[in-house]
Amino acid sequence: MRFLQAFQQFILQNPRTGKLLFLLSGALTMLSFAPVGWFPAAPLLLIPLLYACLQLPPKRAAGLGFWYGSGLFLTGTYWLYTSIHVFGQAPLWVAVVIMLSLVMIMGLYYALTTWLISRLSAGVPLRFFVAAPTVWVAIEWLRGWFLSGFPWMSLGYGQIDSPLAGFAPLVGVYGLSLILLISVTALLVALVSDGRLQVTAAVVAILPWLGGALLLHHSWTDPAGPAVRTTIVQGGVSQDRKWLREQFWPTLNLYRSSIDAHRSSELIIWPEVAIPASIDQIEEYLNEVEADVRRSDQSLLLGILEREPSEEVIYNSMLMLGTAKGETRQVYRKRHLVPFGEYFPVPAFVRNWMRLMSLPTTDLGAGADVQPLLVTAGGNKLSVAICYEDAYGAEQLYALPEAGILINVSNDAWFGDSIAPHQHLEIARMRALEVGRYAVRSTNNGISAFIGPDGAILERGPQFEYVVMTRDITPHGGLTPYARFGNWPVISLCLLAMAGLAYRLRKT
Repeated sequence: MRFLQAFQQFILQNPRTGKLLFLLSGALTMLSFAPVGWFPAAPLLLIPLLYACLQLPPKRAAGLGFWYGSGLFLTGTYWLYTSIHVFGQAPLWVAVVIMLSLVMIMGLYYALTTWLISRLSAGVPLRFFVAAPTVWVAIEWLRGWFLSGFPWMSLGYGQIDSPLAGFAPLVGVYGLSLILLISVTALLVALVSDGRLQVTAAVVAILPWLGGALLLHHSWTDPAGPAVRTTIVQGGVSQDRKWLREQFWPTLNLYRSSIDAHRSSELIIWPEVAIPASIDQIEEYLNEVEADVRRSDQSLLLGILEREPSEEVIYNSMLMLGTAKGETRQVYRKRHLVPFGEYFPVPAFVRNWMRLMSLPTTDLGAGADVQPLLVTAGGNKLSVAICYEDAYGAEQLYALPEAGILINVSNDAWFGDSIAPHQHLEIARMRALEVGRYAVRSTNNGISAFIGPDGAILERGPQFEYVVMTRDITPHGGLTPYARFGNWPVISLCLLAMAGLAYRLRKT
């Protein structure tokens, strides 16, 4: 307690140094996420920020929150520079401006969070205990969907390997963030209180960790059919060569060879846009591949572009070949597109400027929010998410309970040898844990993996190599509480608590 008081006094007397310290604190919070995965980092580094919200006026707390959030996203999303400048070939200054703009926008979300916590708690420990967790999670959820959203770096993801992960099938990733914040806030209340309140708060701080550890051993779903022998094919073709003319046929032959080598597999999965072309450009090749898989009653799920002439639009799609006899090909179209990557929400004059700068300006089409599930030749239904969509867990719940296996395909080659592919794998693990199903993740250049219903990595391939992995995957049925209700119980609780605090504050 004395340390926190001395720390607060120091930042009040040295405001510039204080900003740098909170920038560093946010930057170090990244250690709780993959690839480091040191989950205690988040609760330890949150304590000084939350203490500032309890003791300082809203404006001062908001300033420190901005620097904390900026530090977190500066270290957590620096890989945007790689995708924009190195592989996207945008000018250096454009990449830096876009990356820093995102960092500042994310910092503003944390400024709003800390301002509201300070305002609603008004320095009262009991109000603070309610305000801090609920405000933090409500803004984290808002950040995940407002203006298309950016749900990266939600605190719950960093707890995938902690005892708190036992709550994920109950409340999802935002619920994990809430429970983590409840524990940290209770600990802080215990430090600033005495008597019965101190003891009660200390107990509340410990209980989530014990409860989560017990829940880790509970299975919420059950096997729902025989195991499906599944093969992941990771082409290992680097992003800078993928679209070269001389690489086209070697890529097609590379992927096709995986079919003959794995005739015993019922399901073969190629990654996002594994074939660098649209369906109408390689119909003959696709007919030959479809004949290959039908000979062995296999199903092939492959990423490819889909051109729709009547709509004059191109979709980022997953094509299913080798469906049940008598059925046509099946297609899933990516529905949650990446802003400034797959579509550009800018006015016409900005788009014209982008053309002059030789920057990409073409928008892909978005698939329907609810699409028919893809069904293998063996009758197994799949829930498919393409790349960035995996970060929006609630959007995939419509596929349950019918879907017995989760599929995530991606092209993380855009981010080179950075932390982004590791973060994306962590997100895929959370999706499997939330709904109690196996997840199969196939990527162009890593990290491809088989993930168990408990979120554990069963097998993963090395990055930047040609990798083929085969494993028996058992479809699961049933619904976890999170799969049944989604985020609404947690978010409704947060919003109601905030409304109650606001009413109480206005009344007094």
